[in-house]
Order: sequence, then structure tokens, then C-alpha cells
Amino acid sequence: MNKRQLYYGDNLDVMRTIPAETVDLCYIDPPFNSKRDYNQIYNNIGKEDKAQSMAFVDTWEWNARAEAEYKEICEGKSGAFTAQTSDLMTGLYKILGRGSLLSYLVSMTLRINEIHRVLKPTGSFYLHCDPTVGHYLKIVLDAIFCGQGGDFKNEIIWCYEASGLGTVRHTGFPSKHDCIYWYSKSKKMTYNPQYRDYKPEYKALYKQDETGLYREKWRYKPNGEGYKVRQYMKEGVPFSDVWNIESLTGPKKERLGYPTQKPEALLEKIIKASSNEGDVVLDAYCGCGTTVAVAQRLNRQWIGIDITYQSIALILKRLTEAYGKHVTDDIAVGGIPRDMESAVALAQKKDDRLRKEFEKWAVLTYSDNRAMINDKKGKDYGIDGRARTLTGRDGYKDVLFSVKSGKAGSKEIRDFRGAIEREDAAAGVFITLKEPTKDMKKEAATAGVYHNEHMGREVEKLKIVTVEQILNGERLSGHLTTDMYRKAEAAGGNDEQMTFQ
Repeated sequence: MNKRQLYYGDNLDVMRTIPAETVDLCYIDPPFNSKRDYNQIYNNIGKEDKAQSMAFVDTWEWNARAEAEYKEICEGKSGAFTAQTSDLMTGLYKILGRGSLLSYLVSMTLRINEIHRVLKPTGSFYLHCDPTVGHYLKIVLDAIFCGQGGDFKNEIIWCYEASGLGTVRHTGFPSKHDCIYWYSKSKKMTYNPQYRDYKPEYKALYKQDETGLYREKWRYKPNGEGYKVRQYMKEGVPFSDVWNIESLTGPKKERLGYPTQKPEALLEKIIKASSNEGDVVLDAYCGCGTTVAVAQRLNRQWIGIDITYQSIALILKRLTEAYGKHVTDDIAVGGIPRDMESAVALAQKKDDRLRKEFEKWAVLTYSDNRAMINDKKGKDYGIDGRARTLTGRDGYKDVLFSVKSGKAGSKEIRDFRGAIEREDAAAGVFITLKEPTKDMKKEAATAGVYHNEHMGREVEKLKIVTVEQILNGERLSGHLTTDMYRKAEAAGGNDEQMTFQ
């Protein structure tokens, strides 16, 4: 079984397919019920200074799904939930009532319960949160873990204040830390103590011999006779539960533009402390893939899950840029449409959270993950994404994408042609789930071609592409597209160049 796995889908559904007690370590950085939308920031190329699209929505509501999930926990018919967990949810219902917060806590309880199930007896769980709902999540963790022989180990404070004056607030102290709750499934958890180096002024008090750094100290026998012994410096100073690691604000090389990206140094501490080489690390909200990238570098097996295709595309891109295209040979990718049946199923999902997922998958797959998704509010004129192509002396121009999963005809092609002209784009790609009609093809042909000076060739101004063609491997060609995402650093000096056309 391939143990490096990347899944596109709801993490609850995916985790329920993972066998019990097969994961050594789980870290999650889930939504915090912040009632905010978080945007993916793209490279600033051309006219649009702050190109961005929505990465995920951290807003919750009480609806039929939340009601069903609440009953699942409280009734406990499957025996999957402890009495403490069911009683806790009943109590929270009485205190909080039906609403956003309870909906969020119900969702998290289901997932934390599955994480407990898949962890080995020696496994650890790290939950990253902030003060918004951290106090509620802690009692959920206590009910699930401590109620089944587990143990609360630490509340780790990640202090991420960057250098400089910082933010000035006139209504309170600036918030400069997150909390990470560490729980073990049993008293026999894997733990490798982590140390930081001694300060230079402390090291200066020591001498060096073939064994290491030492200081001479006096000891005394019972008769009062004194003698010297060498006290050798230990590995270092054990890390406390306060970690000072700068966040990825500003022009840091590691930064990819993902809104909630965490530093690799943070994940490195967790993975080194609570797993060994070859162990399986799970991140059920893997976002831009920091956990899986660090697990890959530290020679761990890993499982990453995310509900948005933007994240999956970004993770694959991040790994291939760091390790070369061959890295995907050892990664099993699940949940991505592989045939027309699964593509249609994605297009017809009723979940509001997945409303644009079919469009994202189609645009990013056809563009080899080099386009950005259009999430502008208001009338978008049928533009669902855009890439940028180098056109020669005139610089960059857009290649627009429009995706249709339902019925489409020549009118939609005319409207898209109008959008291409209005945006002064180099070209447009119309992606359709169904086969285009003769009238659609005829209308597209009237758009003509443009001469790409940089590529030295004629290119269709408006091209129709079917989902079946994408599934069969057809990709954007005729345009030397530039990278809309910030590039990940190569691992270990890997300088393999990747080319896209």
C-alpha cells in the first residue's frame, strides 16, 4: 500500500476509509470559526496588482446537515462516540443553541473523533487554534481523548510576532500567538525530546576535549578531600511550551501566498518530536501542504486531505518544484475526477462549500495548475479563471477560461467572445462538460486567431475544450504561460527545471 496519499474531498468521508490505528501523528490547522473568507494571493504580473481568489470560507451555519451530524453524535447508535462526547454535545446545545458556533463544534467533534480512531496507541494529535473557539475545542478534546485513556500533554504557545514595531491597537493588546493543543492517545506515546542550542556566552564558559564541551567542578569526599570532575554539556536546552517562530508575513522565500500558511519550522518541531522516520503523518486540513512537505523532507510517510481543488493543485505543484516531477510517482492521489462519471458527480454536488469546485478542477487541470481562479463578486461575464501568456514586446496578456457544466449554446460562446474582446485578452478557452454543438463550434471559429509573437505561431482566439478531452490528457498549448503561483523552494538544492506550454 502506498502510504504517501493526497485526497481531494471531505476529510470526514476520507478518514472513515482509513483503517483504525494506522497513523502515528496527526496535526491539523482547521478553520477557527473566524467568520471570514480567506483568499489565495497570486503573483503580481501585469495590470492586476493584487490578484487573488477565495481559498476557503470560514463561516458556519446551522442547517439540515448540522442537525443530522448533531443527532449522530448524541444518539451514538454506532457506538463510535463516548458517553462523555454525547453528553458534552447535549450540554453545548442547551448553552449555545442552534447557531454558527454549535455547527462548527459539531463538525469538529466528528472529525476529532475519527482522528482518535485512526491514531495508533503510541500516536499523538496536535490541534492548532486561536482564542476564538480554542476553549471549546479543548473540552471536546478532553471528552474524546481523556475519556478513552488518552492524555493532555501540553498547550503549546506559538508566538509569531515579527521584528519591528508591530500592530498598534487602541482597544487592547495586539494578538501575536496561536495555541496548539497536544494530546496522546495513550500513556505510551512516541516522544523525541527537542533541544535548542546554548547561548554563545554560556558556551564560552566551557572547554573542549575529545568528548565535547566541559566545565571542571569540585566534588568532595566524606573526609573533606576535594577533587575535580569534568561536567560535559548536554545536547542543549529542552524546548519549553512557548515557541518563538516568525510567521510568514512579508517577503519570505517560503511564502506561497496561501492565506493561513504556517512556517515549516513549526511543523518540523512537531513532526520530529512525535514521530520517527517511516511513520505515517496525517493532516486532514492540509491547505497549501506545509505538513506534507515537511513530512516528505523528514522521510515520513504522509496522508494529506483537503476539500478544495486549489489546495490539491498547489500541494502537487509545491512538491514537484521542491523534489522534481518524479516525486508524484510515489504519491497516490484520490478524489480527483478520473472519468466522466466522477466528473459529472463533482459538477452536480449540492454542497454550497463545493459550488465552484468543478470549475476550479477544470481550469487548474487544463492549465497544468498555472491559472488562477476568478472569485470576483458581481457579474463575472462568464470568466472563471485566467492565465497569463508572454506575447512578445507587448508584454503579458490574459488567457481567459469559462466553464459550463450545464446546457450551453452559441449564445454562451458569443458572450465569452465579447468578454475576451472587452478584457483585451490574448485568447479564451471554453470548457464544457457536454459535447459542443455545431453552432458553438462555428461561433468559436468566427473569433479567428492571433499571432503570438513570442511563440512565433498562430493560436486560436477562442478554443472549445471538453471535459472528456481533459480527462484524456489534453492540456493548454500554444501559449507560453507564466506562473500565477509563487514558486516553492527546491529541496536539497534540486534545480530541476520544469517547462510548461
